[in-house]
Amino acid sequence: MTKEEIVLIISDKLRLIRTEAGYTQDKMANIIGLSKKTLVQIEKGRVMASWTAVIAICALFKDSETLTTSLGGEPLEIIETIAREGIDYRKEKTLGGKVWWKDLKKDDEYILQQNLFSKHYRILDHEDYRIYSSFDEENAHKRFDELTGE
Repeated sequence: MTKEEIVLIISDKLRLIRTEAGYTQDKMANIIGLSKKTLVQIEKGRVMASWTAVIAICALFKDSETLTTSLGGEPLEIIETIAREGIDYRKEKTLGGKVWWKDLKKDDEYILQQNLFSKHYRILDHEDYRIYSSFDEENAHKRFDELTGE
């Protein structure tokens, strides 16, 4: 999934995200830092949301069922993966990939998974902490092999 694809998805789903939260257009525009006119233009499909607006929506509405099902998992994880492509970063506890994930490789310490919707990859440690994410399959496999000594 690319930045452009996420912008398109969020732009297309903005009205649903807003109505799911129970907000008026005025309230939603104020919350995410847009003018009401811009929000209306996005909801009508005349313009796309900016990357900054998409990040704000994913952060502020991270528990939205519309967002989660549209992106195939936690919105912030997907945004972070794009923003920090291929970089190991802070450990974050996950649910272990029981819903949106396919296991690709496993050993005693690590597991390499792929998201079924966004198609991004991640490596979890044996306690289900995310330690690596990438959209690049080759780099994900390489990093897994580095971690496992293969």
